[in-house]
Formats: sequence, C-alpha cells, structure tokens
Amino acid sequence: MQVQASQAANQKTDSQTNSAQPDMAQAHIGLPSYQPLYEQIKKMLTQSLINGEWAAGAVIPSEMELASRYQVSQGTVRKAIDALVADNIMMRRQGKGTYVVSHAEEGVKVRFLRLADEDGAKIFPRHQLLSCERAIASKRVAVRLGIEVGSPIIEIKRLLVHASQPLILDHIAVSAATFTGLDSAQINAYGGSMNSMYEQAYGIRMVRAEEALKAVAADETSSQALGVALDSPLLQVERTAYTYGDKPIEWRLGLCLTDAYHYRSELD
Repeated sequence: MQVQASQAANQKTDSQTNSAQPDMAQAHIGLPSYQPLYEQIKKMLTQSLINGEWAAGAVIPSEMELASRYQVSQGTVRKAIDALVADNIMMRRQGKGTYVVSHAEEGVKVRFLRLADEDGAKIFPRHQLLSCERAIASKRVAVRLGIEVGSPIIEIKRLLVHASQPLILDHIAVSAATFTGLDSAQINAYGGSMNSMYEQAYGIRMVRAEEALKAVAADETSSQALGVALDSPLLQVERTAYTYGDKPIEWRLGLCLTDAYHYRSELD
C-alpha cells in the first residue's frame, strides 16, 4: 500500500510539473495563454526586430539559443521562425543560419514591384525626383499613416521612367517625425529604391503593403508629367506600406500608364 501511495504521489508530481511548463513559458512571454505557443514566440521575435536587436541582413541566434532564452522547445522556435520565413521577414541559408531579410537582397528589393511588360517580365524603371517638401498631413494621409491630421509630413513626388518613357507619377508621404532630415539631397545621393533607403538610412524595413486599384482619367498635372492627353486612362494605385508590428510607414499614390505595360499581381 505504501508503494502504491508513493507511485501515485510521484505521478501527481510529474503531472503538475508537465502542466506547469507551458504556463511558465507563457508567463515568461507575457502574452495571452490562448495563443498557440509558437505564435507567442513569433511575436517575441518580431518585438526584438522592432527594438532593433537584429538589423536587416543580420543572422539571428540559433534555435537552441532561442529555445533557452524563451524556455520552450526547439521545435516551437522552429515553427515560429517558419512563420516569419513565410511572411518574408526572415530567410534561411543552408549551413549559415537564419537571417533578417533585407531589401538589399536580390529578389527582395523588388518584392513590391508590380510593373511588367506584355510578356509578363518585370521591368525596372529609374527614378526621377521631382520634389521633396515638408507639408502637413491631410485627413486621407493621416488616416493611412496613423498620425494626427495636420502632423508634419514629407511629401515626395517623382517620375518612374523606362526606356525614356514616363510610366508612373508617384506621390509619396511619410511622417517627418519618423524620417528626420529626409530631403531631396539625401534621396538623390542614395540613388536606390525608397524602401532600401528607409532600411539603410533609418533602420526601417517594409515588410508588407496594402493596395487599392482604381481606373482614373489624367488631370492636368498627371497628363503633363506623363506626356499624355488630358483625360487619358490611367491606373491609380494607392498603397500603404508597413514595418514590423503592422506599423504604417509610407503612403503612396501612383498614377500608371497601361498602354504598353501592365500591373502584375501574384496570389499565393
């Protein structure tokens, strides 16, 4: 009887230990317990990116190190990283580890590029800066950027040109508080894409974007910039781009010619 009582007590102790382990991990993470554990780890990894612990292009700690840090299994960490890889936030390199995706990577720097020729091949237009000025946020821009109406912003207007032909008139707005010192001299000196410049100069990486498409007629400004007749058909693409934690960073309104090129979207 004493042996049976001892075995029962041991079984009870083991059961209490096993059931407590997930609670310990959840308490360590400080997130709602109803979320799958790997989702909690994913959010913790994302928070580390928001805090600047790992820069774009940097290798993150190993799965073993992260498992020890968060007091969970390596399998849970692996599943969390898998989710970030699927979101194009991280990438694995065979024999080298897991890296934070950078817009400098081939294939990543054109992730948001949608222009293609009639054969479906992506084209890479050059950017011609028209203006870069300080302004105040309209209601439309403020809502998209998650800032107060009247907040200081930086407005950028540029022309995207391919084979000497204007293709897109871009109107971009970002928060002046986020991009301190951004001006035309900096944009021209950098020479690369806006997303790459945000990353390299400000440590802000775009990870996703939302777009709304609409057919519009060219007004006087767009017709002159694009070299088309007034009321010519254009494709309007309104886009809000986000960084880690779904924070809106950039609002963009593009007016696109569609006679020789089209706007291509890939759906998973």
